[in-house]
Amino acid sequence: MVWGGLRLAGTLLTAIPVPGAGAAHGAPDRRTAAAAMYWAPVIGLLLGAAAAGVLLACRAGHSGPLLAAVLAIALLAALTRGLHLDGLADLADGLGSRQPAGRALEIMKQSDIGPFGVVTIVLIVLIQVSALARAEQMGRGPVSVMAAAVTARLAIMLACRYRVPSARPDGLGALVAGTVHPVVGGILVLAALAAAGAFGWIYPAAMAVALLVSLALTRLATDRLGGITGDVLGAVAEVAAAACLLVTALS
Repeated sequence: MVWGGLRLAGTLLTAIPVPGAGAAHGAPDRRTAAAAMYWAPVIGLLLGAAAAGVLLACRAGHSGPLLAAVLAIALLAALTRGLHLDGLADLADGLGSRQPAGRALEIMKQSDIGPFGVVTIVLIVLIQVSALARAEQMGRGPVSVMAAAVTARLAIMLACRYRVPSARPDGLGALVAGTVHPVVGGILVLAALAAAGAFGWIYPAAMAVALLVSLALTRLATDRLGGITGDVLGAVAEVAAAACLLVTALS
């Protein structure tokens, strides 16, 4: 189950081919889904390390903090196939429609992106890029982007905690909703905050603020939609990353 959870986490949260993740293993059960959510912060650490490598390479090439930030955020989007951004856009369209839950879910399921989604993606990406550029200018870039990537996956994990229902009877939300034990989730969050604190107080502070923002967004989504969906998980990840980077950009 442990390695099955890691394979599933890699499959769900990245575009990186994962050995042994084919159809031969069959549909994952909820125990494996829970394990995948516990592995999510580790996936975030790996993605964040890749983005930090881009920043360090840009430093060596003297490309400047803005270009470095654009490339780092672009890499994160590429490594996740843009699925989190797509989820953010879909949730923005659904909530922005102000329609009842059933109709909002139908809007979110449509393949096109409406004006609410477009504006939300643009603003969130601008916040992420500009905040990371400022953090990089202050020498915080690599740790900041790693903290943001981990926080984004912690936000996904917390959105799947016990008593958070799925808005649909099928799909990703139905697979992972309610699978995360609050004690285990809390331990992982505290461990991540403690590890980030080794690099300076600003990083755990940024992560804590971002997780609070993600919890508020999860609550809003569940109140409006009746539960979480895969789109909600993508949205909380992107919003949490933006909030984390924004705090690390403060002087």
